[in-house]
Amino acid sequence: MPNRFYIRFLHLPLLLRILLIALFVFLSFGILIHLLEPATFPTIFDGIWWSIITASTVGYGDYVPHSTWGRLAATVLILLGAGFVSSYFATLATAAVTRQDALSAGRIAFKGHGHTIIIGWNERSRELIHKLVRFGAQNIVLVDETLEANPVQSRFVHFIQGKPHMDETILKSNIDEAEKVLITADRGNDELQADMNSILTLLTIKGLCPSVKCIVEILTAEQVINAKRAGADEVIQSNKLTSVFMVNSLHSNGDGLLSDFVQPLQENRLSLQEAEDSFVGMPFKKVLGILFEKGELLIGLKRGEELIVHPSHSNLIEKGDKFLILK
Repeated sequence: MPNRFYIRFLHLPLLLRILLIALFVFLSFGILIHLLEPATFPTIFDGIWWSIITASTVGYGDYVPHSTWGRLAATVLILLGAGFVSSYFATLATAAVTRQDALSAGRIAFKGHGHTIIIGWNERSRELIHKLVRFGAQNIVLVDETLEANPVQSRFVHFIQGKPHMDETILKSNIDEAEKVLITADRGNDELQADMNSILTLLTIKGLCPSVKCIVEILTAEQVINAKRAGADEVIQSNKLTSVFMVNSLHSNGDGLLSDFVQPLQENRLSLQEAEDSFVGMPFKKVLGILFEKGELLIGLKRGEELIVHPSHSNLIEKGDKFLILK
């Protein structure tokens, strides 16, 4: 039986073991000094108080042993207890520093819920994280294998270092409790290879948690269908978006009209909302006016897989339609 307790004791964290030994020393010498000098230390509590003050080298002087045996016990307590007290605080400081280093280096798993996971560190994810933090997002998990430390100085951003296509890394992000996942493309690789890595990461995430919403950045048009087959809820073709800007710049003689239009979108949000039953059968123009009075700008409809931007004002809203709204 004693051997079993000893083995369990050895399996306790070092900090807890030192604390238990220190408490045992305080308790033992507190009882001992009470037995040696009951007149000076009327209660066991007085003895424990004296042992803690003596071992910590504070020495208030409110209780002082007068007998030879009492002073001998005090000497042993100072030599023994002060060592455990110093070890405890040294271990406590070391543990705090070690945990902080591990947190910064991305070795600590995330324990929160309802968070957004961003895969890959680049200029796009950097800008996105800054905007999310500014908009009040408080649970962001950044996963990247190239970084050695958290690049964002914010208590709302938790960093995890590791390969995103490995189960071990994704599980550290608490994927089961996540709200959304954004997989950004690694533009440092060949475009096809970058898409393959993104799809592999997507397969890993969907294999662990099929219900989580995944948004994937794809660079090549040929891999869009594969991303959807892998379970992507939304695919962002960033190269296609870039080409739209380039074509607009060429046709507009450099007046930056599209850039000026997109700029306000950085401070507003596009959202897709289910059309309420009360809107079914109404013309688009009437719904546009109703939503405009609520401070929402209706700019299009999604009907099935078709996205209709600025439809005809006489277009009737059908059941199952979704509104593309700018807030």
